[in-house]
Amino acid sequence: MCSSYVREFPGDLDPVEAALLEGLASLTCSAGHDDPLDPATADMVFEAQVRSRLLDHTARLMRTQGVGYYTIGSAGHESNAAVALALRRTDPALLHYRSGGFYIARAMQANEDPDMAEEIDPVDDVLRGMFASAKEPMSGGRHKVFGRRELNIIPQTSTIASHLPRAVGLASSIGRSGVHGRYLADSVVVCSLGDASLNHSTAQGALNWAANTFHRGERVPILFVIEDNGLGISTPSPPGWVERSLEGRWSLNYASVDGNDPAAVLTMTADLSRLARESGQPAVLHLRTVRFLAHAGSDVETAYRSATEIREDYAQDPILGTAKILVESSECEVSDLIDWYLDEREHIRSRANQLASEARIGSAAEVLASLSPKSPEIVASVAYELAGTGGDGHRSAPSTLAQTINSTLERAAEVSPEILILGQDVARKGGVYGVTRGLLKRFGPKRVFDTLLDEQSIMGHALGSALNGFLPVPEIQYLAYLHNAEDQIRGEAATLSFFSNTQYKNPMVVRVAAFGYQKGFGGHFHNDNSVAVLRDIPGLVLAVPAHPLDAAPMLRTCLAAAKVDGTVSVMLEPIARYHTADLHVEGDGLWLAEPTDVDMVRSGKGVRHAPIGRARTHGKGTDLTIVTFGNGLFMSLRVRKHLRDLFDLEVGVVDLRWLAPLPTEDLLREANSTGRVLIVDETRHSGGVGEAIISELVEGGFRGPIRRLSGADSFIPLGEAANLVLVSEEQIREAALECCGLAGASTNPQFDESQN
Repeated sequence: MCSSYVREFPGDLDPVEAALLEGLASLTCSAGHDDPLDPATADMVFEAQVRSRLLDHTARLMRTQGVGYYTIGSAGHESNAAVALALRRTDPALLHYRSGGFYIARAMQANEDPDMAEEIDPVDDVLRGMFASAKEPMSGGRHKVFGRRELNIIPQTSTIASHLPRAVGLASSIGRSGVHGRYLADSVVVCSLGDASLNHSTAQGALNWAANTFHRGERVPILFVIEDNGLGISTPSPPGWVERSLEGRWSLNYASVDGNDPAAVLTMTADLSRLARESGQPAVLHLRTVRFLAHAGSDVETAYRSATEIREDYAQDPILGTAKILVESSECEVSDLIDWYLDEREHIRSRANQLASEARIGSAAEVLASLSPKSPEIVASVAYELAGTGGDGHRSAPSTLAQTINSTLERAAEVSPEILILGQDVARKGGVYGVTRGLLKRFGPKRVFDTLLDEQSIMGHALGSALNGFLPVPEIQYLAYLHNAEDQIRGEAATLSFFSNTQYKNPMVVRVAAFGYQKGFGGHFHNDNSVAVLRDIPGLVLAVPAHPLDAAPMLRTCLAAAKVDGTVSVMLEPIARYHTADLHVEGDGLWLAEPTDVDMVRSGKGVRHAPIGRARTHGKGTDLTIVTFGNGLFMSLRVRKHLRDLFDLEVGVVDLRWLAPLPTEDLLREANSTGRVLIVDETRHSGGVGEAIISELVEGGFRGPIRRLSGADSFIPLGEAANLVLVSEEQIREAALECCGLAGASTNPQFDESQN
């Protein structure tokens, strides 16, 4: 029944395919076989592995015909099909780009569920991804991804471990006792990566965070699958390095297995996932694999590997390992396996030719539709609800910027139990500047908690908990520290809605203590005026509340947009204005939100909502329009009074409030009302916000004179030297006079510069 089988194979086989078929043909029975894997499971593994391999071969064939957009294949890594079958379909998966076997196996697993409304064809899914078909079920043709909501596979792009913080955040969210989210409480998160990616700081940080969290007594039910093919594109991984770097690592349950032994893979995965499910201890499966067909379609493997090295890997083909079990169990004859392979080969090629002509995305509007859906009327309604009606958070005294943000967070968290407040020092200490003081006592450690001193982990926590149905409000202590986690915002937060065609979202509001003017305190790391890295992220909302009266409605709007549209917002809060009370003279209280303002909001008469992309104008200008934001608003309002009192000039001050999207309509209206514009931009001259303001004015048809003040192209130094590279009130005053034709006019000798 299981004697070797030889037949004539097709003439268009490539070396990998020829080696596999020759290996299948040479399989024989072994005496005393003890059936290490039940035949039905082995059959599912084999079918998933073969389909994945054939998809890779087909993709390469179609590319030679000028069809499709082949990126990175799974050939050699198909042992991850056994990983899929050892887990539950309800376990969320964030997958490495070589996870074709896993994807197909999970689809087959799901199709056996009688509750599935419609059968999934994973072959069609993958082919449509390769062809960028608009019918591809996850991204809608935006990228070749492995993802489907019905399969609980969360799409990733060509990641280099950047998805790991999100995965740990999701596992931590699932593992927090007493917190019930979207996923089952006994779920295990599976997250796969390559051996070369293990060296990335993001991977090391995520592994450390998972282990640290478990060490502190909290559950982190996650299974990291490190698929080790020994190569980082063309660079060999040092032999034994993966084992050395992971074995004995504190609080991580580590095991290693050969990918060409599917029974061992399935058993080891089941054991590790069971322990993670029961104890919450994070686990690492070191899956030793091979890599066929080079790194990607454009990669020429023979440029850096010898023919002998490539051929030696053929014997480690995971498909042969599974086929051997089927043949030795007498479940199949060799001829059955080969015939099925060849039949499936023709079927997938035929299906590829049919799907290759499907429509692709045809307009920019279609591409942009999935970035961040806009529902402004619903957002406004939800923002009103977040203002609440209860009195527990009501302040009897005027509120500073910090106090207003605090009370707004408190009121919103009362209304929305899904809101989480997290970050370094936000809980017991209440934040470096006291912005979150009292919230831990009010809502408890399940909703207000401290994190590791690691911005990637903070953002990962937010990304993962958002997937689990929560609305996280992470705090980054200083803007300079946000740059440690830029990729978590750009490559993870901002892309999820885009690459899932809005099927997955990660709603959040990232609060950041930002900008300079701290009277010399802290130097560069505590005074940073660079926002360029945030302004060009598609779909990201960038808010800058300067006055307490704007902070509450803007924060509520960001939270509402997160709830309604899944929007990712970053709120840059001017540190220097957190505890400011007065604007012009001591005791005037003009930089406070009065209790009557809060009472008006509660009674429905006040401002609860600040529409995204709409500015606030202070005063009706006839002589000059000053356009600014953040600390620039404080200085510009002081200059405005000075110019009115001494020179009878009427200056309108436009507080942009939103740096992305910019309030272009309001900007142009106010600029045209005076015909003269002075831009006061506290960010840097190169790449600063002022460049975009000028572009919007010119492109919008404004033809009047424009003057720009900005920070120097410099880091901010310590002490008084900081004032040398930041925009000053004196510069604004002099520039405004020049714009109004009063260059060199005398200034008020009684003007008190110390109040700046």
